[in-house]
Amino acid sequence: MMGVDSCFFHEPVLLAETIAALRILPEGSYIDCTVGGGGHAEAILERLGPSGRLLGLDVDREAIAYAAARLRRFGDALVLVQANFRDVAMVARQHGFDRVQGVLFDLGVSAHQLLTSYRGFSLQLDAPLDMRFSPEQELTAADLVNTLSEQELADLIYRFGEEPRSRRIAKAIVNRRPVTTTGQLAGIVAQAVGRARGRTHPATRTFQALRIAVNQELDALRSGLTQAVDLLLPAGRLVVISFHSLEDRIVKDFVRTEAAGCICPPEVPVCACGHQARLKPLYRGVVKPSAAEVERNPRSRSARLRAAERL
Repeated sequence: MMGVDSCFFHEPVLLAETIAALRILPEGSYIDCTVGGGGHAEAILERLGPSGRLLGLDVDREAIAYAAARLRRFGDALVLVQANFRDVAMVARQHGFDRVQGVLFDLGVSAHQLLTSYRGFSLQLDAPLDMRFSPEQELTAADLVNTLSEQELADLIYRFGEEPRSRRIAKAIVNRRPVTTTGQLAGIVAQAVGRARGRTHPATRTFQALRIAVNQELDALRSGLTQAVDLLLPAGRLVVISFHSLEDRIVKDFVRTEAAGCICPPEVPVCACGHQARLKPLYRGVVKPSAAEVERNPRSRSARLRAAERL
């Protein structure tokens, strides 16, 4: 258990900026859709009064167990549920959080998941090629790598990893099947495209693509965002921290659409969609970590925060 604890405990990214964007009301109800190590959740709970409450979700049962131990001092103010945020509306209704003042998403893979070898997320630790956020899921990265056609694998790596050398990588993988460990996969990719100079491993984008596909992360994000807005009270805040361009683009486009009135195509002379604006962006663009935070916590380097207020 000590190993799990040490892996989970990390500094939450953009903490001060997140709390400012959420604008915590002492009597409010809030949802942390990705409770992880509990850093953001702890900061929210510390600002709540006796009637304030927080619902914390995480698909990873180990995260829920750790957060429960870390945050037990908050008692009934905290409700923890092992669930994917694609089901946030259902879980919220079940636990009395159907109207809330704020919803937070801190996306991406956690430090614990990267540092736990058997999870198969890390390029640095040779482990079974798994990459599931929850062991209850059936599909693994090994399933994709070893069953998809070369074309399907190339398309997946290009789409979810934005990897321009996807065809070369897919061909190399197919020629070396079966691929069963992270170390084997990382080596195949590095051999196929060459080792790039700098800190980024050449297989980084391939690993990202497989992880996103295994966990259906982008579909879950789209669904979770829509449900989150439905749960927000007027003037409630939606805050999202993303770590790569695919996630950030989804969040950006979602907020832009929900902040617009008519969303009919330009060629339509009269509005037929009936769409009404539901959000107001809090910032013109993204909030990035300060140089001091990046120096203190290199994991924060790629973090981007977007926030909006419910109309």
